[in-house]
Amino acid sequence: MTLIETIEIFALVTGVAYVVLEILQKNAMWVVGILTGAACAYSFAVQRSWGMMGLNIYYIVMSVIGLIQWRKDGAAVGEDVIHLRPLPKKTAIWSAVGFVLGSLVLIWVFRALGDGVSELDAPATVLSVIATWWLTRSYIQQWMLWVVADALTSMLCVVNGQYWMAFLYLAYIASAVYGYYHWKKKGVEL
Repeated sequence: MTLIETIEIFALVTGVAYVVLEILQKNAMWVVGILTGAACAYSFAVQRSWGMMGLNIYYIVMSVIGLIQWRKDGAAVGEDVIHLRPLPKKTAIWSAVGFVLGSLVLIWVFRALGDGVSELDAPATVLSVIATWWLTRSYIQQWMLWVVADALTSMLCVVNGQYWMAFLYLAYIASAVYGYYHWKKKGVEL
C-alpha cells in the first residue's frame, strides 16, 4: 500500500467519524475535521485538484470557527440539544449569487492551473465553502447543499482514480440525507 492510499484510508475513517459527530452535533466533530481536512488536502494536492485542496485547508480554518460558534450556541440551549438557526433569505440569495459567480471564476482559474476536471472541481469547491459556512451557523439547509457538493466531489474522485476518497464522499451523501432528517426531528431553533 502506498503512502497516498494510507492517507486516503485515514481520511475515509476520520471522515466517517466526522459526519457521525456532525449528525449528533457534537463539538468533537470540529477536532476530527482538522485531521480529516489535513489528510484530504494532501491527497488532493497530489492529484493537482487545487480547489479540493484549498477547500480542505478552508475546512481546517472553519473547524476552529465552528467549534467556537457551537460552544457558544450550546451554552445558550444546552450541550445535548441540536441547535438550529433559521436561514435568512438574504443569506440564501447571496449564497446563490456567490455559487454562480464563484464557480465561473474558479473554473477559469483551475483550468489555468492545469486542473483537468475544473467543471467538477470548481462548483463542488464553492458549494462546499457555502455549506461549511452554513454548518457553522447551524442552518439545517446545509445538509441539502452537502448532498449536491458530495455528489460532485465523488464524481471528481472517480475521474481522478481516488477510489477511497470516492467512497468517503458517497458515505457523506448518505449521511447528509440522514443528518437532515435527524436535525429536523431533534433540532431546536435558537
